[in-house]
Amino acid sequence: MKNISCDVAVIGAGGAGLSAAAAAAAAGAKTIVIDREESCGGVLCQCIHNGFGLRYFNEELTGPEYALRMEKCAREAGADIMLGETVSKVIRRSDNTFEATLFSGANGVTRLNARSFVFATGCRERTRANIAVPGDRSAGVYTAGSAQKLMNLSGMLPGKRAVIVGSGDIGLIMARRCRWSGIDVAAVVEILPEPSGLPRNIAQCLRDFDIPLLLSHRCARIIGRDRVEAVEIENMKTGERFNFQCDTVLFSVGLIPENELLKSMGIVMNTATGGPCVDASLQCAAGVFAAGNSLHVHDLVDFASLEARRAGKCAAEYASSGTLPVASVEVSCSKTLKYAVPNRCIPGTSGEFFFRPTVSCARAVLRAMTGNREIARKLCISVRPAEMLTMKLEIPAGINNVGFELEECK
Repeated sequence: MKNISCDVAVIGAGGAGLSAAAAAAAAGAKTIVIDREESCGGVLCQCIHNGFGLRYFNEELTGPEYALRMEKCAREAGADIMLGETVSKVIRRSDNTFEATLFSGANGVTRLNARSFVFATGCRERTRANIAVPGDRSAGVYTAGSAQKLMNLSGMLPGKRAVIVGSGDIGLIMARRCRWSGIDVAAVVEILPEPSGLPRNIAQCLRDFDIPLLLSHRCARIIGRDRVEAVEIENMKTGERFNFQCDTVLFSVGLIPENELLKSMGIVMNTATGGPCVDASLQCAAGVFAAGNSLHVHDLVDFASLEARRAGKCAAEYASSGTLPVASVEVSCSKTLKYAVPNRCIPGTSGEFFFRPTVSCARAVLRAMTGNREIARKLCISVRPAEMLTMKLEIPAGINNVGFELEECK
């Protein structure tokens, strides 16, 4: 068995993992990135549309361009990248260092020893099974991401006429991609009363191509035994049902953070995000850090990469010193916010918090409170659940709680 060692090990070579690796290596830590794929970038490699990099690089890039730029940053900072390697388990030793077992066809079994770990394992798509859509197991049913990979990387078309279930960003982008490729898109069907994707994708991917968006509608049944023949749609307000003839159904019904490795280590998970509970250093246990979509699902890869910088830098600091300041103050939020990340903070420090609103409104005020005292506020324009909110906050010394409130401006 081959043995290798490093200060910081990063699992996942997507936008977040490469950013964390670049930050850790730049801080002087011997850093290794591990990914099971044969190239860096993760899902970015199949996202041939533009719109990436505006916040991280101040430049508009396609997904593959963003991935190559991030890989260059990590390598130039001094990080090593191991591709085609699958991490099967990570254990903590008695001396508080870590041991990971890696498998690959080329190298067999490798034991990796590290002083700290950053988990940037991304997320996976929810499927038809997750929302329990009845019907036969006919051909022509895909997640939006798997159809995107089929078209953009393999050059194959999934069908001739599609219905897209769910208005997540991948589904919206695939509606446009299908139209570009000559596939008729009958409609995008969304069970909620408002879209789940970003407004720019609603405009650029649906309205610009006259693709109908049916809000408050659900896919009640898939019809067709060998191949999809139609879908039955139900109006959630009236109960009316009707059929769309099609041979393809794409599901874009949400993402699930990929955290099986963290769960196997006994890490406490956050039910609101699907990711681990973390402190101000993005640390979920001593020496274990998380960032990107494995922590909470981001609407932009730029946000995931910016967040991961902090995880990489703090992982390098932990690897060097063996400890980090204790984040003792619990963070809470009002019902108008689904979650706040991180979940704990340190008085007398500064930090950036990420939120997912549960309401839609034209204008709202985001407040940071300690007890009944307001310590910061931010005006938010065009608030909707599809878009994250952020706040940079100077946390006063001597406090014992921080709560965030989102209130609509009347």
